[in-house]
Amino acid sequence: MTSTSRSLTVDRPGSHRLDEGPPPEPGPGEVRVRVAAAGICMSDREVYDGHRDPAYVRYPVVPGHEWSGTVDALGEGVDPALLGRRTVAEGFRACGRCERCRYGETSLCTAGYDETGFTRPGAFADHLVVPARLLHPLADDADLRAAALLEPAAVVAAAVRAGTPEPGERIAVLGAGTLGLLAVQLLAAVSPAELTVIDPREARAAQALDFGAGEARTPAESEEVRGHYDLVVETAGAPSTAADACLLARRGGRVVLTGMFTPGAVGIDPVHLSLSQLTVRSVFGAPSAAWSYAVRAFTAGLLDPAPLITHEFPLDRFADAVALVGSGDPETGKVLLRP
Repeated sequence: MTSTSRSLTVDRPGSHRLDEGPPPEPGPGEVRVRVAAAGICMSDREVYDGHRDPAYVRYPVVPGHEWSGTVDALGEGVDPALLGRRTVAEGFRACGRCERCRYGETSLCTAGYDETGFTRPGAFADHLVVPARLLHPLADDADLRAAALLEPAAVVAAAVRAGTPEPGERIAVLGAGTLGLLAVQLLAAVSPAELTVIDPREARAAQALDFGAGEARTPAESEEVRGHYDLVVETAGAPSTAADACLLARRGGRVVLTGMFTPGAVGIDPVHLSLSQLTVRSVFGAPSAAWSYAVRAFTAGLLDPAPLITHEFPLDRFADAVALVGSGDPETGKVLLRP
């Protein structure tokens, strides 16, 4: 029986502490998970730096919305078969009762924003407690290190599902960060005629080819293929990439915006949008169906996030780990905390 548990709390921007105390106890309908690995993304860096929209964070907070682990305690009413299961879980605490939830659009829950790692204690800890209904159990031999990236994979799965790719189509992925490279893997499984990745970073472009892309281009080189693609999946969130994605799509094509844009991003030309008859979708988070899609692809071996991981740190080196994220170092891929 575990007697103590550590957690990394961000009290306010720029201030954090590592606490140790009794493990959290799951309530009715909840499980406790022993965390195996937790990814750090730019959203976590924004929480630490104080740049996240105040509506989407509640200080003090234990961050950590990308994670994997093993169920080690059950609350009242939870299926006993879950004890000992390797698992991931949805981050959005959707109500399950509103019209959007009943329709299956749990990431659009109208009950208000509530997410593990931002408004609820997250996985930068030895343990976390989550509702059992949000779990997506994994295979008994699942690689928990790689599974920590199933949260961004679920976001990408939502984008792929929104884009409705078909075999033989011409597809472009704009951005070769974590989301972009995961998108390449999922899209390659659809057997497109062309799968092009566009990114200014040579190393990232080369990795995209390893992940299943047939071609890599720089943004300058992409001007040659404007108006060419049936589907464009934007993952970069850079100031101009929403507009760029629309220029890459053919007339009547489809664009899915997945990157998180900041105020001041270049707008999409409404004249081009109208005359080209584009279908534009956006993604924020992932509904339950996208989580299931990502977990199935992971279990089937169609999705392998492990090569994206470049750095791993113990919990007490959080400051070093978060400093790497968003540092601009081309050698930095996905950074994990390993409690």
